[in-house]
Parts: sequence; structure tokens; C-alpha cells
Amino acid sequence: MKLFSKSTNPMFKEGNFAKAKAKTLKKENRGPLFMDDESTTMTVSGAVGKTFMLTGLLLVVAFWSYFNPMSIFMSVGALGAAGVFMLTSFKPHLAPMTAPLFAILEGLFVGTVSAVYAAQFGGIILQAVSLTIGTLLAMLMIYKSGLIKVTQKFRMGVSMAVGAVMITYLISWIGHFTGFEVPFIHDSTPLGIGITVVIIGVAALNLLLDFDNFEKGEQAGLEKYMEWFFGMGLLFTIVWLYVEFLRLLSKLQD
Repeated sequence: MKLFSKSTNPMFKEGNFAKAKAKTLKKENRGPLFMDDESTTMTVSGAVGKTFMLTGLLLVVAFWSYFNPMSIFMSVGALGAAGVFMLTSFKPHLAPMTAPLFAILEGLFVGTVSAVYAAQFGGIILQAVSLTIGTLLAMLMIYKSGLIKVTQKFRMGVSMAVGAVMITYLISWIGHFTGFEVPFIHDSTPLGIGITVVIIGVAALNLLLDFDNFEKGEQAGLEKYMEWFFGMGLLFTIVWLYVEFLRLLSKLQD
């Protein structure tokens, strides 16, 4: 059964969950003498708890870097977090160790980026945080109500959209060092603002996949370390959404 086919998030690839499920089944097949208690399998509540822990760690580091901004924090935080994220996507059993490191690195990045935007646009941080929390709660309500169902086609569509966004940002990042600029995405024109709104919509839809993966992970009986794995993935989406709101608000005020 394809539990997580075509997920947008590289951390939620079908292969990763298949491996985790295989380990769980192997443990079960060894008989009752080798069975662990229920706490050895992941639960939605456990994954939510890990997400809160990682978010708290990120906020502590973000507050510190916000009041002690250094340009190197942005580069180290962004590149370091990307490296840890990719490592964990291939080695999910490392998540209990890599997820806190990811949160720390993301905290350096978020705090520094927030300081840069706050220096130029007054009140933008509170607005971006409020919009991020509001979007997170709204998408959770939509998911729980079943208004938007996470089907395989839905996953494929969001996956293509996220892939397009990430490739565009990668080209833009490379272009920053080579003198090439991707048109419109950084502009404060109506078209530039519209593009950012669309990207925010894609990030919001990605939250639905994160929520669905929480439930499917519990249903599959995956091992406990997957709670950290899932929490790290959801944190990635939340940070992405927050940064996009910063970009949108700055364009509107520019």
C-alpha cells in the first residue's frame, strides 16, 4: 500500500516510511517476548508534542539572534538547516538528534531575517507571526472538516507546485552570485505581489499534507523516532510560510 505517494516534502518520501514500517513489522514478527510497549510507536499527539518542542527551541534561538543579528547567522542558518534537512530525509532514524539541530539553525535564520525586515518595516514581525498562526489554524480546521481531502492527485498537484517554487528560488539564489535575476518574484509590483500570494497558497496547502502524514504515520504504526521526523517536516513548512508572509508584507509596504 502506498501510504505517502508523491508527497511534496522530501522528508515524507514513500521510501522513508516503507523502511520505517518494515522495521516495525520485523520487530512485531519476532514474537511477544521481543515486543516493546505502545510507547515505541509514533502517535499524532506525540508528533504534535515534538513539533511544539522544536518550535520552542527555534523561538528561543530566534529571539537571541534577533537581538544579536549577524549576517553570518543568516547564511549558516539557511545552508546548515538545508543540509540537516536533506540528511534527515535520507536517514530518518537520526531525527531525534538532527531535528533539534535543525530547529537551532532555523532559529538563527529566522531571527536574523526578522531583524532585517523589522529594521525596514515597523510592525511587520507581529503581522507576519499573526498571519502564520492564523493560516496554520485555518488549514488545520479545513483538514479536520474534510473540506479539502488529501488524495493522491492532490499530493501530486501540490508536489509539482512546491517543486516549481523551490527550483525558482534555487535559480534566484544562484543568480544572486552570478548577476542574474529571476524576473518579478522580488518585485513590489502587482505581478510580484501576486506571485508571492500564490506561493503562500502553495505553502498553506503543504500544511494539509503535513497534517495528513501525521495521521498516516500513526496508522502505519511507525517507530517512535518518526515523531521527530514529522515534527521537523512541519516546522519547515511553518518557517517557509512565515518568511513568505514577511516578503508579502514588505512588498505591500514598499
